[in-house]
Amino acid sequence: METKQIEKLVETLLEQESAELVDLRYAKEGPKWVLRVFIDKTGGVTLDDCAYFSDRIGSLLDSENAIGRAYVLEVSSPGLDRVIKKPKDYQRFAGKAVKIRLKVAENGQRNFHCKLVGYENDKVVVDDGGNRREFPIAIVDETRIDYHGEI
Repeated sequence: METKQIEKLVETLLEQESAELVDLRYAKEGPKWVLRVFIDKTGGVTLDDCAYFSDRIGSLLDSENAIGRAYVLEVSSPGLDRVIKKPKDYQRFAGKAVKIRLKVAENGQRNFHCKLVGYENDKVVVDDGGNRREFPIAIVDETRIDYHGEI
């Protein structure tokens, strides 16, 4: 099963449990495969939540035979420097300091530290030192909250 299909299965399960999928990464690390699932919910995520959702997600993936090889499942909160991927999250975290990494350089620059304005017309909108910038979502490699950021 492709990563996008696994993501959809996990997202559906979490929504039924009043939680949300923040990010999902499946990659080979050394000799083993690791599936990392980052979750959030109202009031935050506890260690007990991670254990509970790890059991639920693991059981779902096993019952669907979603991953055809041995893997390690890690479930955790998104952390203070959470990744922002969904349009609704770009709106939710408007006003926060963020770090943005682009897939391709813009005027020789790939990394930006700026204030998030929001998401409009498939573009991430930021305030970069008083200058409004818009990055098409297709060229954004990663956006993270910069919890140390002073903007």
